[in-house]
Amino acid sequence: MRKYANDAARKSITSPLKDVFRELLEAYKIRDKFDERVVVNGWSELMGKTVAKRTGNVSVRNKVLYVQLTSGPIKKELMMNKSKVLSLISAKYGEGVITDVVFL
Repeated sequence: MRKYANDAARKSITSPLKDVFRELLEAYKIRDKFDERVVVNGWSELMGKTVAKRTGNVSVRNKVLYVQLTSGPIKKELMMNKSKVLSLISAKYGEGVITDVVFL
């Protein structure tokens, strides 16, 4: 009785959990969704307490980050520094995870 199809045995090489997890996300084709959720969950850490307190809803659709803000002046400031926000996201989470930011 064979345990694995096509005589393919388990890999005997040990790998770090981070690499194995990335391979799993790639195999199930959910890496993009996972990366988007990481950005949404890390918004308050990335932008700081002041912005986090005045942030309502954060969501991602088609690699565009939508941020609902409750403060007009902070919204205007973030809109003027949109490229800096995108570069912060790219530096922390990688290129191509988020392509645009919309402040609502």
